[in-house]
Amino acid sequence: MGRRLQNAKKLIYIFCEGESEQEYAKCLKARFDDVAVLRIPPPASSGLFQEAKDKFEKDIRLRSDAEVTDEIWFFFDAEDSDADKWEQRLKIIKHLRRLRKKPNIRVRLLMTSACVEYWFRLHFEMAVPSLHIDADKDRELHHLQKLVPGYFKGDPKTIGQIAQNYAQAVQNGRQVLKRLEAEGMPLEARKGANSDVDERDKWLHRNSHTFTTVQEAILFLESLQSQL
Repeated sequence: MGRRLQNAKKLIYIFCEGESEQEYAKCLKARFDDVAVLRIPPPASSGLFQEAKDKFEKDIRLRSDAEVTDEIWFFFDAEDSDADKWEQRLKIIKHLRRLRKKPNIRVRLLMTSACVEYWFRLHFEMAVPSLHIDADKDRELHHLQKLVPGYFKGDPKTIGQIAQNYAQAVQNGRQVLKRLEAEGMPLEARKGANSDVDERDKWLHRNSHTFTTVQEAILFLESLQSQL
């Protein structure tokens, strides 16, 4: 298949861990449809990374799209219990990058400590709470419900309301991540070298600090719009 999207919209697959992430991804799809084709498979039933790999190997449409796919995103919670899965996930990331040659597919990790509700909270206020145990997650959920009455996981209406404030979340998310440089977080390569990106993401994936990287995907989409 030819490079049918070259010099046009970017083709991006977003693999989401849950329904809340999927609904938010749909909001991004609608907001940035002038610069990107965002394809959002159903939320993973189990093993987000392995499921994405399997889909690109077995699904006829995804397999045929591999050569024209610009980016693959994983939208998920960085859990303490998953800290030791980095090497396994990195192996799949490297495999997916190689599905397209010159240039490789860019793989972005849209991670948020413990629960997506923290990312949603940043749409309204700056906060860096402890996010490690179930009680922390419950607290974030209840706090968000105070900010957005009626919110529940996977609700299109309230998540759509939240997403309207994405610019504030981008600003707060950048500030949260910037704070971690003083804690020893490796800097992502300014020219996008995979090795540097992987070292940064490996450090974050261990989840010893509260963070989110979802804003980086939005900044990328905004950069595409600025080129129009």
